[in-house]
Amino acid sequence: MLMRFSIEQRHLTDAAGKPIVRDGREVSYELMTAESVDDALGVYIRDRGAEVIGKVIKFPGFQAFATMRNVDGVYTLQVSPASGAT
Repeated sequence: MLMRFSIEQRHLTDAAGKPIVRDGREVSYELMTAESVDDALGVYIRDRGAEVIGKVIKFPGFQAFATMRNVDGVYTLQVSPASGAT
């Protein structure tokens, strides 16, 4: 069964490892439809040419936190169920 997920992406550091300026543009949101939180994270990370850093932390209720890295820097991701039709 497909579910709808909200993914919050928070940009932490640039490619050189320096902290991002906090001006409101460092946070973005995206809605995604997937069968599980694992699938949603996998597609999101793969589409950005990124890799997971460390361990994905999962919580009851289809929620997860992860840290990813790509050529633009390091990001945290928060995945939560979203309301609305699929």
